[in-house]
Amino acid sequence: MAKVDVGFREFFPQTVDALDGDGLLLVSVDAQGRPNVMTIGWGAVGTIWGRPMFVALVRHSRHTYSRLDQTGDFTVNLMPPDMGDDVAYCGDVSGREHDKFAERGLALVPGSKVKAPVIGQALLQYECRTVQKTDVVPDNFAPAILARYYPEGDFHRIFFGEILATHAEEGFGAGE
Repeated sequence: MAKVDVGFREFFPQTVDALDGDGLLLVSVDAQGRPNVMTIGWGAVGTIWGRPMFVALVRHSRHTYSRLDQTGDFTVNLMPPDMGDDVAYCGDVSGREHDKFAERGLALVPGSKVKAPVIGQALLQYECRTVQKTDVVPDNFAPAILARYYPEGDFHRIFFGEILATHAEEGFGAGE
């Protein structure tokens, strides 16, 4: 089905449900335009600095991290429920050794506003450009969070991506 432009707020509940469920697929590109995809389960959508934002957390050890630092462009893709195994796979293997797009049959479609592509099968796509990035500060964490999520010190960088375009599968969300 065709994609239609929608407001970034229109599918907020579905986005949050996906973050709490299988996750979302974040696609980035390096300076040469080579794409990579990873699963994210931590993020937020909202308004910051008067702009629509998708806030994504990426650990320094991830292949995606250097790509986001190089270009700043990324897309966030909400996949259909029947693609949960594909979403899990993209979180289990590294793009350093795998072409996850080819291995899982994920269709790359050029972004309309950013260098990073969107995934054709996605029900919802956010196109984002980083306007701020910052590293989490270990000293500022509640001890329980630090112990549970960072026992080995592999901290996140937080990427604040201004949402430049949002597309949804025509009919997505109807009847929910």
